[in-house]
Amino acid sequence: MSVARVRRAAKESVSGLPRAFWWLWASTLVNRLGAFVSIFLAMFLTADQGHSASFAGFVGALLGLGSVVSSIGAGVMTDRLGRRPTLLIAQASTAVSVAVLGFMTDPVAIAVVAFAVGMASNASRPAVQAMMADIVAPEDRVRAFALNYWAINLGFAISSVAAGFVAEYSYLIGFLGEAAMTMLCAVLVFVKLPESRPDAVGGAAAGPGSGKGGEPAVSMGTVMRDGRFMAVVGLSFLIAVVFLQSQVALPVAMADGGFSTKDFGMAIAVNGVLIVAVQIPVTRFIEHRDQRLLLVLAALLGGYGFGLTAFAGSLAVYMLTVCVWTLAEIINSPIQMGLVARLSPVHGRGRYQGMYTLSWSAASLVAPIAGGTVIDRFGADALWAGCAVVGTITAVGYWVLMRRVPGAAGPATEGPRDGSSEEPDPVPAAADPAGAPA
Repeated sequence: MSVARVRRAAKESVSGLPRAFWWLWASTLVNRLGAFVSIFLAMFLTADQGHSASFAGFVGALLGLGSVVSSIGAGVMTDRLGRRPTLLIAQASTAVSVAVLGFMTDPVAIAVVAFAVGMASNASRPAVQAMMADIVAPEDRVRAFALNYWAINLGFAISSVAAGFVAEYSYLIGFLGEAAMTMLCAVLVFVKLPESRPDAVGGAAAGPGSGKGGEPAVSMGTVMRDGRFMAVVGLSFLIAVVFLQSQVALPVAMADGGFSTKDFGMAIAVNGVLIVAVQIPVTRFIEHRDQRLLLVLAALLGGYGFGLTAFAGSLAVYMLTVCVWTLAEIINSPIQMGLVARLSPVHGRGRYQGMYTLSWSAASLVAPIAGGTVIDRFGADALWAGCAVVGTITAVGYWVLMRRVPGAAGPATEGPRDGSSEEPDPVPAAADPAGAPA
């Protein structure tokens, strides 16, 4: 491929998106550049604090429980208070709680603060995803979600390697560094991002999240009665349980195998580096192809990618397995998030995104307990075999579900066709409609 074609492809990948999207993208990148707790919490608890794998799994589960508790509440806040206030509250709270966690040594104190970190850090997700759906046109959403996911992993790739070296020197510096970067992210949101909630743009008189007559357009009951959407949530939970084994089970298994924090940092950095390298071209390749087949393929790659970890005896093989399940992430993430946005009504985006976030939050609760317990009782190989089974079940589920979604066998960028839960064009946000950040 010529340099001119590469430049043209890159330009087409980033052109036409609103300025507010790029500030949201920048805030995501800043936040992920400071990631530390999600990468090295398990090693901090086992290698530094001397706790068991089960306790590390328990603390990881408390992070997940905090996420579960905040998911629905944050979704409602996103619809009622607005996207911007929810983001500010979530990010400021995350910065404070992460800093406090770095000073905790008592097991009970660690557990309590970890729960608070889980609540705070997860509360921003419904707001970010709803804001992105507000400000990006339907035909551009798969591309926008892919670019945002790319930013997450660019930051993750850099922070994984850096955090590995920081952890060998001082875990506390890592906690304080993440707190500082998260607070910087909150400042960026405050200074550069306008409110994007449709009824708030232009000073509309309707109350937050209200429809005709001032009544709520969407309630949590509406979301839970949406069968197709709840099926997406259920399948998202299953694949998330598999992917999240990288946060607790994988580092614990590598530590048991004699690998260092630096080795784990290098292995997991492959995930971020690969996404940074191929997310955009892969998204351009898949966005006009069968969504159903792609989601099935992603589930299989995710399950069997982790399954292959049973055969890993060297750092190189661990890196190879990370490559396999990373490809699953690259395919699954933008298509699934685009599907969620497509099935979410405009005035219920916060609640729908909150319920979708709950699938990952619940997985964050289940995955550490399951991973730590299975490793302690049956060994790591049994866990990796279970991942392959769950991936297969999820693939079958996607195949059945997507037959009920209109247009699912068509391009991933195709707009909504019918159904009251499939949205119209978004209300433009109060932002410059084109261009990248100044």
